[in-house]
Amino acid sequence: MTTFEQADRLKQIPPYLFVRLEQLSAEKKAQGWDMIDFGIGDPDLPAPECVVDAMYEAAKVNENQKYSSSAGEKDLRVAVAQWYKKRYNLDVDPDTQVCITIGSKEGIFNIAQAFVNEGETIIAPSPGYPVYSGAATIFNNAKCVKIPLRAENNWLLDINECPKNARVLYLNYPNNPTGATCDTAYLKKVYDWCKENNTIFCYDNAYCEMVYDGYQAPSALQVGPDCIEFGSFSKTFNMTGFRLGYAVGHPDLIAGLKKCKGQIDSGAPIFIQKAAIKALSLYGPNGETPKEIADNMKIYSERRKVLVDGLRELGFDVKMPMGTFYVWFNCGMSSFDFTQKMVDIGVIVTPGSGFGESAEGYIRMTVTEPVERIRKALQRMKENKYIE
Repeated sequence: MTTFEQADRLKQIPPYLFVRLEQLSAEKKAQGWDMIDFGIGDPDLPAPECVVDAMYEAAKVNENQKYSSSAGEKDLRVAVAQWYKKRYNLDVDPDTQVCITIGSKEGIFNIAQAFVNEGETIIAPSPGYPVYSGAATIFNNAKCVKIPLRAENNWLLDINECPKNARVLYLNYPNNPTGATCDTAYLKKVYDWCKENNTIFCYDNAYCEMVYDGYQAPSALQVGPDCIEFGSFSKTFNMTGFRLGYAVGHPDLIAGLKKCKGQIDSGAPIFIQKAAIKALSLYGPNGETPKEIADNMKIYSERRKVLVDGLRELGFDVKMPMGTFYVWFNCGMSSFDFTQKMVDIGVIVTPGSGFGESAEGYIRMTVTEPVERIRKALQRMKENKYIE
């Protein structure tokens, strides 16, 4: 049989971390193990019933079964702009400042396609979402400078460590994988630095609504208009499989993103966009959090506390996260060795090293299992003495 060699740029990208975790889990399941999965960040809670109903009704309409626009439907762009007004008191033009994406991941990649030239520099946090330093960099023949996030700095990127005159800086708070959060004062420092150095500030705000204990996540657009922000329906509304997100920002950046997408896709399915309009409409007139989201966050909050308290009892130093549904801690050994030990007892976690070299020795766990399953996993850890 003929073999086909991959392009050099594709060879540079390591195998996607979660594919390997799925393989490890499948092997144990084949042996009869009940695997408790804290790996990939895919909510186990359902999307709001009214959103699913809206999608179902929209899918029955012939016009909603046709091609959309790579920029997204006008009514959803309007809904996103209205949400920014309610949530952040920001005035956003739905025609020039909003683009609907096929999940925020696609937009995060395509903004680099639209604006990064060969040999230019992309700044990415380490640990960080692998797309920043992976596909967004490699597929543009760009250079990536990874800036280490440190526990002693509350996992906030130190802008003073960044190289000047980079083309793009990616940043993400509430943060995947650390669960760290920031305030508007911090974002203003980053924004001002990017303005001074002619660097495009790309803010990944996918977890803005996954917050606890009264914390409210800011928008980068609150500190200035000369940036682009990516949001997602995946985590806020448990709509990961719907593959829908949005980008909001400077008209030039949105125009470039739209032009790039116009060559690649024909937009997200219209009936899914109609469901997203229903989802955003659940917010109150002054941005009040919908009951559907508040109820979900209560569940995640309880799970978060059970997991953090349990890990602390096992001897791990774990900080209670204020955002995301991730718990992040130093495991005291090689990240992959710890991950393998956990797989051996039927528990899936994510090695921190998969998010960047500077995260070696750390582990990410996702609270996407019910409380009783979390307690069962903690009991397995206790019985096998993985705290030693």
